[in-house]
Amino acid sequence: MKTILIIDDDVHIGNVLEEMLRKESYEVMRAYSGTEALLVLQQRQPDLVLLDLMLPGLSGEELLPQLEGVPVIVLSAKVDIDNKVELLLNGAVDYVVKPFNSKELLARIAVQFRQQSVQKTSGVLAFEEITLDLNQHQVAVNDQPIKLTRTEYAILKLLMQNPSQVITKSLLLERISEDTPDCTETSLKMHVSNLRKKLRFASDRDYIEAIWGIGFKLRAD
Repeated sequence: MKTILIIDDDVHIGNVLEEMLRKESYEVMRAYSGTEALLVLQQRQPDLVLLDLMLPGLSGEELLPQLEGVPVIVLSAKVDIDNKVELLLNGAVDYVVKPFNSKELLARIAVQFRQQSVQKTSGVLAFEEITLDLNQHQVAVNDQPIKLTRTEYAILKLLMQNPSQVITKSLLLERISEDTPDCTETSLKMHVSNLRKKLRFASDRDYIEAIWGIGFKLRAD
């Protein structure tokens, strides 16, 4: 059974969400502030978080960077596009505007869990024509294998594990250091450039988009 943590100080909305999720056989945890959410997370890690932004004390924006490793769907009445973009850049996997449609929200939750399930069961990441086999450490474009360096593979793996997010340069360096020790802030741009060239040569399109001053993300067709 998947567990979802609702972080929302509005008791009524939280109750509506909890009832809706339990009907879909999800286990539900609740937190009514950012600080309480951190305490809950110390006890147990949920499979997904529904995060309100306007929380007492620690706001949703301040809490989001501390929810690393858990998919976070933001639920907020804020509709400003810049606010949405900033939250997605900072790690949210999706953004749903309040008042939300229950069927749409459940569908978005199901999409996140399906993506997790595919990665865990198959060991293969996929983004459009690119496939990355986590077990064999192989990459193919249009079913044609391409040869990557250890660092290029680590960069692509992280981007494909977070296909809807912009990965900041600092986070990229921190995460890929687990797989490869030879990438530095100075050499990162070169490694990404070489990776982009190899993918472009294999597919005749640019799969990696540079977000000026921030980092990189996968570019959908």
